[in-house]
Amino acid sequence: MTIGSAGDKHSGTDIRYRAQRLTHFIALADQCLAIKSECRVLDLGGNTRYWRDLAPVWQGRNLTFTLVNKVPETETSATFTSILGDARDLPQFGDSSFDIVHSNSVLEHVGRWADMRAMAREVRRLAPHYFVQTPYYWFPLEPHFRVPFFNWLPEPVRLSLVRWRGCGAFPRAETVDDAVRFIEDSNLLDETRFRALFPDAQIRRERVYGLTKSLMAVR
Repeated sequence: MTIGSAGDKHSGTDIRYRAQRLTHFIALADQCLAIKSECRVLDLGGNTRYWRDLAPVWQGRNLTFTLVNKVPETETSATFTSILGDARDLPQFGDSSFDIVHSNSVLEHVGRWADMRAMAREVRRLAPHYFVQTPYYWFPLEPHFRVPFFNWLPEPVRLSLVRWRGCGAFPRAETVDDAVRFIEDSNLLDETRFRALFPDAQIRRERVYGLTKSLMAVR
């Protein structure tokens, strides 16, 4: 499974939300391009499909993308370079090797708190600017399992649910081991913990019908 791959199948509605969120990233890119001819973007957990789906938002700008994932894509072009890597530890890159670090719905998949701290540390180290988005813990529809209030249920209830039926991006768990792995695949954050990971960023909210759907850290 690639980083964040549980949500790789996206509807037109999902893409519209992503396009709206990407405007925060575009503002950073335009700042960069106002003083440089090229903006170098490191996308942690990204893939070319994501950027192609959102091409109308960013095309026309001289952006180059280095995509880091657990399973690199074979495609390489003047615009996209895909590499094998761990978002929590990228020693092959020096400080400020890029202009912007981008990450969309990946932070919640890297592990527990220590893993999130490690990824956040790399985000802040690798570029002077960054855009990091993650689903909000208190939004009533869990985005990966697509079950209302799923992330608020006790863990034994969640395990029983995913063993009983397929949920969202996940098929029905055939074994307890599968069920536990599905449940542990994502760990959603509230605003307090998200702010602690990115203390030098502006924290912005993506809202749907007045409710916070996701959090974005922008520096």
